[in-house]
Amino acid sequence: MVSRSFPQLLTCYNRTAVGSAGCRLFSITPPGRATPQSCAAVERATSPWTLMAAVCLQRLPIITADYSPIEQRFKQMMQQMELEKSLLSDHELRLIEDAERMSRKQANEYDSDEEEGHGDQEIMLAQDLEDTWEQRFRSFQPAPRVRADLDKDLTSVQRCLADSLVLLAEQQVGAEKLWLLPQGAWQEGETLRQTAERALCSVTAAGFKATFLSNAPCGVYKYKLPKAARTESSVGTKMFFFKAILADNAPGTAPNTALLWVKKSELQKYLKPAYMMKVDHFILSL
Repeated sequence: MVSRSFPQLLTCYNRTAVGSAGCRLFSITPPGRATPQSCAAVERATSPWTLMAAVCLQRLPIITADYSPIEQRFKQMMQQMELEKSLLSDHELRLIEDAERMSRKQANEYDSDEEEGHGDQEIMLAQDLEDTWEQRFRSFQPAPRVRADLDKDLTSVQRCLADSLVLLAEQQVGAEKLWLLPQGAWQEGETLRQTAERALCSVTAAGFKATFLSNAPCGVYKYKLPKAARTESSVGTKMFFFKAILADNAPGTAPNTALLWVKKSELQKYLKPAYMMKVDHFILSL
């Protein structure tokens, strides 16, 4: 036993201690293999890729969309089926009762004792109620579903109430200005979601309140810099996208020419094709 090396002694001890439930097995992992996390941290610190986070902020539809022709026909069919299979409502029963009472009055078969529960009060017939409701209905003016002046204003969050809208921000990228999702560069000490939240606050001075759907990104977009601009420490950018929903109580703000609210079908007019291809995967047409 004295001639054996220390690792061999540990191996022998492990074999004899397998049957003992109260013994903890020793680990003889060499020290050089026990620091993979520190190596990964060094690699991240020296990565030639710039990390960024962007927010896909969506305003959900506020009103229902218009029915298509087949949906309209299906709705009418279901209403007709419900009407045919339903029982008479209390109001319809009251209409029948009032009609019978009026017919008895005209036939001189009316007994005043039947109405002693009403006393001297004037009896309100169901038909009178319907006339009152009809007058109120005619005076009611619903809000317009389509506003041509507002729907064409891309800077208004109140446009196209029946559609889902996505926020775009005009940002300086190199020597040109591009329409992109609100984005920001990652800073050491913060998570990517915190970077996305900071990027959203930096472009929305109006103070939009958003609800983030996850701590994990929903998409990644990677691009390399032009060869003339590449260096060993800077090769390109990795963009991580996060999804968020605009709060219901979004404030009505003055038009901001640096921000646009566009439908999914309008994104291709403003986004680059490669960028649009990545964004299109996680934007739902609700």
